[in-house]
Amino acid sequence: MPVIQSLLDTDLYKFTMMQAVLHQYPAAQAEYRFRCRTPGVDLACHLDAISAGIDALCALRLQPDELDYLRGLRFIKPDFADFLALFRFDRKYVELRASANVPGEIELSVAGPWLHTILFEVPLLAIINEVYFRDTCGAPDEVEGMRRLHAKIGRINAAVGYEDCRITDFGTRRRWSHAWHDALIPRLVAGLGDRFAGTSNVDLARRHGLVAQGTMAHEWLQAFQALGPRLRDSQAAAFDAWAREYRGDLGIALTDVIGLDAFLRDFDLYFCKLFDGMRHDSGDPVEWGERLIAHLQAHRIDPRTRTLVFSDGLDIDRVMQLYAHFHGRCRMSFGVGTNLTNDLGPDPLSIVIKMVRCNGQPVAKLSDSPGKTMCDDPAYLAYLRQVFDVTAR
Repeated sequence: MPVIQSLLDTDLYKFTMMQAVLHQYPAAQAEYRFRCRTPGVDLACHLDAISAGIDALCALRLQPDELDYLRGLRFIKPDFADFLALFRFDRKYVELRASANVPGEIELSVAGPWLHTILFEVPLLAIINEVYFRDTCGAPDEVEGMRRLHAKIGRINAAVGYEDCRITDFGTRRRWSHAWHDALIPRLVAGLGDRFAGTSNVDLARRHGLVAQGTMAHEWLQAFQALGPRLRDSQAAAFDAWAREYRGDLGIALTDVIGLDAFLRDFDLYFCKLFDGMRHDSGDPVEWGERLIAHLQAHRIDPRTRTLVFSDGLDIDRVMQLYAHFHGRCRMSFGVGTNLTNDLGPDPLSIVIKMVRCNGQPVAKLSDSPGKTMCDDPAYLAYLRQVFDVTAR
């Protein structure tokens, strides 16, 4: 059975960004690179199975009922749905090999038209994860996995004052397997009720009658480092382009592509009024939330009218701590990923695929967490820090 069985088995933000690329930058070129942040992991021995999973992915097409679902989403435009009806992954854009320098590591890159490569990230990561755990650990300990899941559900349900603590599944990229992910969703629906806000996975949202959640990812803002006017204006240009595409819909802004200090300098009164909220994905979440609330107040925006989305390595304990800290001061939402979909005993992998070039020029993510910064050109990274006055972390 292929790891990926539907082109909808991905995160919603890939489709929302892809639509904006189709309408605004259809000729842009992009390059992505894989990184395993977990030391000592031998992925090279799984190379054949990973490659077979990619081949199977490239054979998929969207089915009529899947296209009908997409057309029913309020922000999907007819011409984009028509384009997706013709879309398929092309293996020629993917390079996969064992590392020549580090035993056990793999080198995986994707390069080609942005419009035709943007969807690769999530399914490639899901394939690598599932192959690794299937071939390394064997069958999942489902009894233990369900025990852990129900313990998390029970903790939230038993806590007083957490009735509107809303959790979203963000776990597609690093899940144990597609089957395990699919099995968890009904349990979350039944156990959390209205506290379960939905899933970022479009296929699971469609099949389980949930709300698909997501707006933009780092690559949207990274690309504007090569697409925008001058580099210093790239972040604001990315937000402007997003607003032109969605006209006030999907209004959650990502804050950590060049670091929070740079974000706050660019996110002026116009953007504070235009966007519905902001998403945290690196750095200390309490400090981040406090600074965002102060920033909104300084621009005479009531923070209680805006949503802070927390999504960086959350577990249920951290969700509850953050909810208690910010309760009543703003709206909140919590995107929980690996701790929901890959918590069965074995340690999960920390793997990512990030854009490293756009239109032949280097781009970077300058994270608020040092280990998350990713760029293959040290000179460009130093220049980016200088332009945005960001100190090295």
